[in-house]
Amino acid sequence: MKTLHLLRHAKSSWSEPGLADPERGLNKRGRRDAPRMGAALARDLAPLVMRVSPARRAQLTREGLCQGWPALADLPHITDEALYTFSVDVLYRWLQRLDDSLVEVFVIGHNPALTELVNELTGRHALDNLPTAGYARLSLGLERWSELRPGCGELALTLLPRTLQDG
Repeated sequence: MKTLHLLRHAKSSWSEPGLADPERGLNKRGRRDAPRMGAALARDLAPLVMRVSPARRAQLTREGLCQGWPALADLPHITDEALYTFSVDVLYRWLQRLDDSLVEVFVIGHNPALTELVNELTGRHALDNLPTAGYARLSLGLERWSELRPGCGELALTLLPRTLQDG
């Protein structure tokens, strides 16, 4: 059994129109939501190494999660160039190549790839859209990542910033 944790980067800023997409940071809401999501996830999960898109907004989301979930800060998070993708196919192939010793994998990435991945792995339309800073946990009925296939997963939990009860 494998577990896949997916988190879409927090709300990005469009305040600098000439900035290349990978360089965009977070807007005010994104800077607020990332620590809130970190605190909420800390109540439910043990700290995990995160695999993160190199996009600045994804990196800043990871930093924000660490603010709200301090136990994450000391872990050796991994920036992976392949995670700067909007394609479910690229993300799917990336997952299939993971080391089988990894029982749980936490990815901070981008839409539409994340939403489409949830729907493909559950074999149904489980999500309309994983919103910014939204989290989805999938329980996958497989022993090896190379066995990843449509319908092998169950959406075990979603956590969205707008539904958080702070405190």
